[in-house]
Amino acid sequence: MYAKCMAVKTITIDLEAYDRLSRLKDGDSFSQVIKKYLPAVGSTAGDLLVALDGSTVSDETVDRIAEAVEGRRHSPVREPSW
Repeated sequence: MYAKCMAVKTITIDLEAYDRLSRLKDGDSFSQVIKKYLPAVGSTAGDLLVALDGSTVSDETVDRIAEAVEGRRHSPVREPSW
């Protein structure tokens, strides 16, 4: 297994920004806090909506999705049998 090499950058922020970021840490690193509260582009529902804006889906596709969802309704994975 290869060790993951992590590059670093130094940034400058004002004291108010530092205090706000510091309050969110709760034992995490500053990098972890930033990644938690500023998700990567393409990782939010809003990003998905923007990407799909103007897209069309056929009625056949919608019907097949509905069938798949209905088929999973009684899946033992969703409803434990104990």
